[in-house]
Amino acid sequence: MTSAVTPTAHVAPKDRAPGPGPSAARRGVFWGLAAVLVVTLSWGIHGLLSRPAAPGLRVESPQRWLPRSLTAPVDQVLVGTVARPALTIQGDAVEVRTPTFSALAVVSGPVVPGEGLPVQQRHTTCTWTVSFTHVDGTLPLSVSDFDSIDHHQTVYQPALVPGQFLPAALHTGQTLTFRVRSVMPVGEGLFRWAPDGDHVVAKWDYQVEND
Repeated sequence: MTSAVTPTAHVAPKDRAPGPGPSAARRGVFWGLAAVLVVTLSWGIHGLLSRPAAPGLRVESPQRWLPRSLTAPVDQVLVGTVARPALTIQGDAVEVRTPTFSALAVVSGPVVPGEGLPVQQRHTTCTWTVSFTHVDGTLPLSVSDFDSIDHHQTVYQPALVPGQFLPAALHTGQTLTFRVRSVMPVGEGLFRWAPDGDHVVAKWDYQVEND
């Protein structure tokens, strides 16, 4: 008779017991420090938010304490008089004031032909558009009251574009838009208006370009 013997499982002894975890005292210290840090940060943030603003400062509405120069519109209508002519750029309006009339004047341009040509000419034909609105009083008009001056201080007398009509005067409530033309050198210049033919009240800076 053959008998089977079941082998006994051999359990290898462990070399060392697992190290003990953090003690309750160490865990208590750790979480205690964490709680103190959270409370300190919360108190500091609360103090910054609740601190009263400095005199003249309103955090809730920046528009109330920003300087007026920062909140004022960038493009403003300048006032032009004989004593103090306005200097602005082409396309911007000037409120002209004289003893006999006031008006809003705008000069745009110049528009030049032949932009982008392979050969760039030193001179080109310039066309300006002149507009008058908000007339109060009697505004005298003559094409000789307008001129342009280049960067060499040479004065040019523009002429009415063919087909344009210029009345002798504008009266209260009337408006007018017309075009004048002159041959100018390429570069910077000024378009000027002197309602009495002698005293300039408004000047518009422009750039002649044909490239």
